[in-house]
Amino acid sequence: MTRFSLIHAVLLYQVTKSFSFSPRAFSAKNECFLSKERVVKHSGEELSHFPLFMGRAAAVRAQTKGKTDLKKAKTNAVFGKRIIMAVKQGGSADKNANRMLNDVIKQAKTNNVPVENIERAIKKASESNTANFSESTFEAYGYGGASFVINVLSDNANRANADVKSAVGKSNGKLAESGSVLFMYERKGKLVVNGVVDELELMDAAIEAGCDDMELVEGEAEGTTVVYTNPKEASSMLEALKSIGHDEVEMSLTDISKAPVECSVEDFEKNMNIIEALEELDDVDNVVHNMSN
Repeated sequence: MTRFSLIHAVLLYQVTKSFSFSPRAFSAKNECFLSKERVVKHSGEELSHFPLFMGRAAAVRAQTKGKTDLKKAKTNAVFGKRIIMAVKQGGSADKNANRMLNDVIKQAKTNNVPVENIERAIKKASESNTANFSESTFEAYGYGGASFVINVLSDNANRANADVKSAVGKSNGKLAESGSVLFMYERKGKLVVNGVVDELELMDAAIEAGCDDMELVEGEAEGTTVVYTNPKEASSMLEALKSIGHDEVEMSLTDISKAPVECSVEDFEKNMNIIEALEELDDVDNVVHNMSN
């Protein structure tokens, strides 16, 4: 028996066992066959749910989990640095006496940063040997008219500067002069809601909370809503959302493009490579772009 016929036999046994029909019922016309990509049975349906074909699905799940874990670790690290900066710049480890710290803690909690991480960062900030962090912004151009705003949070400005330049240059992007890109963006508070938000209901709650600026759009993930507001009103908008029953909210500050561009598929992929290279840097907080696709 050849190697192919052995696999064929095992496969045939799996099919007949799961569907409880005799192999004699198979004709030459509708017999199962094995290809490199999939197995097709007599009804034309894929047998990807069989244990024999779970390897690829498991690999995809593992890759997705790995990316999720990395994103979570990055988020925790970023907020750890923001908390340290807030304590040092605000002059107090008491959130009630330090508004900047209070706002950062609210953002951290909405992004599911563990309480112990928050407390650890506050304690570390009070230690005399803990370096201070500072924010800086880089601007760059990509392919097809794309532009990037690169927000950095670092305790070593020289290192951050060198790493950002290297990441952009290696991907054939181009760093821009200060202000040449940023004027095309607007700073906004961004609240991502896990659920569909009633616009009129939120408008009433937002007015009650003292918010004057609100824009509501559908989120990228199905069943989510994104609310943009004035950065100074982000915390008030969060309270407005909670008052109408939306507790699962991620709050952050971001830059929104005033003039989005649509790139070709090839240029989009090249630009995403630049963004991914930047986001791998420890000192990079986040990267925003003006691509509409």
